[in-house]
Amino acid sequence: MGILELITIALGLSMDACAVSVCKGLSVEKLKVKHMLITGLYFGGFQAAMPLLGYLLGASFESFITSFDHWIAFVLLSLIGANMIRESRGGAEKLDASFGVRAMLPLAVATSIDALAVGVTFAFLSVPIIPAVCLIGATTFALSVLGLNLGRVFGARFRSAAELAGGVILILIGLKILLEHLGVIG
Repeated sequence: MGILELITIALGLSMDACAVSVCKGLSVEKLKVKHMLITGLYFGGFQAAMPLLGYLLGASFESFITSFDHWIAFVLLSLIGANMIRESRGGAEKLDASFGVRAMLPLAVATSIDALAVGVTFAFLSVPIIPAVCLIGATTFALSVLGLNLGRVFGARFRSAAELAGGVILILIGLKILLEHLGVIG
């Protein structure tokens, strides 16, 4: 596998984390460098760790992993999205702008589940795992920080509508993951 294929995979795996980062940016009143680092490290770290874990698990667990990863991602993203939709209807309610473990861990896990299966595939293809996971982690870090900033810019003007749209987007991402793994869509 060449560098171009690895870059393409890194970009593909980063898209869910970027979209979730946009949604996270919607809830932040004052974006700080600390928020960007936390977001980038959670999403980039999990996107790097999951393929490494998948690579280490290897081929013997492939059918077990791929048999439920899509359900976990679907449930987590749907619950988070539904909560965002509920918050968008609350008017003056304070949005969840937390960057703590309880807020970030489920998001990081949900957006990186597919990367676990990619790691198993890397084991089959004898891909050099350390450069691959470094590229995936760095790409996801950068796109997550970018997404967080984009969400903050648009969220300031259109907070309620953006929160609603963000919740719907998360649910749709979860549904897309589920339908792809069930073979309903390509």
